Amino acid sequence: MAAKPSEYHRGEMDIHEQTRTYHSFLVLTKWGSLALMVGLLFFSMMFAVRAGFVASAVSALALAVLGVVLLREKRNAAH
Repeated sequence: MAAKPSEYHRGEMDIHEQTRTYHSFLVLTKWGSLALMVGLLFFSMMFAVRAGFVASAVSALALAVLGVVLLREKRNAAH
């Protein structure tokens, strides 16, 4: 039995919406993970290590700044 012809042709579909959605998911995952790590560090140092508010806040702020610097998107000169 022969296969029925399909209207799908490989490489002809517009995938801009899927690409934009995937990129948005990656961005949300990246920044959400950083926010979770900063919060975990702050509360771990505050309550588990008993380092105090100032030391916890300074450590969390340092991690946040380092994370923003390392995770931001690089601007390509060609675009």
